[in-house]
Amino acid sequence: MRKSNRLFVRFLIICLSLSGFFVKVMSQDQIPAHPPSEKILKNVKPMREMSWMADTVFLPQLFFPSAFTKTGHNEIIDSIALLAPVFEHLRQVHAGLSEDTVRIVHIGDSHIRGHIYPQTTGALLTETFGAISYTDMGVNGATSLTFTHPNRIADIAALKPELLILSFGTNESHNRRYNANVHYNQMDELIKLLHDSLPEIPILLTTPPGSYDSFRQRRRKRTYSINPRTATAAKTIHQYAKDHHLLVWDMYNVVGGRERACLNWTAAQLMRPDYVHYFPEGYILQGNLLYQALIQAYNDYVTR
Repeated sequence: MRKSNRLFVRFLIICLSLSGFFVKVMSQDQIPAHPPSEKILKNVKPMREMSWMADTVFLPQLFFPSAFTKTGHNEIIDSIALLAPVFEHLRQVHAGLSEDTVRIVHIGDSHIRGHIYPQTTGALLTETFGAISYTDMGVNGATSLTFTHPNRIADIAALKPELLILSFGTNESHNRRYNANVHYNQMDELIKLLHDSLPEIPILLTTPPGSYDSFRQRRRKRTYSINPRTATAAKTIHQYAKDHHLLVWDMYNVVGGRERACLNWTAAQLMRPDYVHYFPEGYILQGNLLYQALIQAYNDYVTR
């Protein structure tokens, strides 16, 4: 091949290479030096886990009086997530996604009739979430059977609660002929009636705070001793809740149980002279404990 031909071939190869390069470059969009001003950059969406974490509420630490010892873990036992619908509604109210009021009804004996205990819980929930209706219905001397009257069932159902709290056991255990089977069946009678009127509404059972028996022999001063039947009544409430998949909050064991509950209340000077009822500070503590247990369960729900 002549020299002139070789040079022509090399020139042709170089031209073809350069043409491929320019085609490749011109086929790509040019990268702008600055983002177009007419386009708004979208905010980065937060991770779902962080969104749920923002739904938790602040839970201040609750301190027992210094006289209290051997207290228990303050929790609501909810093995099958019965509270999930209630907590979801609370989450939506707290986040401003719902304006519907969350309705809670708390029924029970004279501890509820005194209003301070349930209204303490209700006021704290309202302060935390806003749209809360917390109604208490208590009767002095009441047992579970007291609320089986049709008019009382109708009154409860008319309030259309999303959560129903039952606080009995003190008066059942004050019967010196207390029988755990009778107590169990009385709870069953009430709860069946409630379920008939309020199907699928979660029911939270609470145990009594503790009380004393009183004795008075002729012409002698009245004496008091710890009521030993309270522990059995609390155990019966626990067993019923377990058997029927209900919620339970065991205040009796939270404040010390068989060994310390009554002694803790009296050592802190929170019980009235009848050693059954409590001074306002005692009922406020009970209301705070129930609130703390509810909020802890709520925070567990929104983080899981």
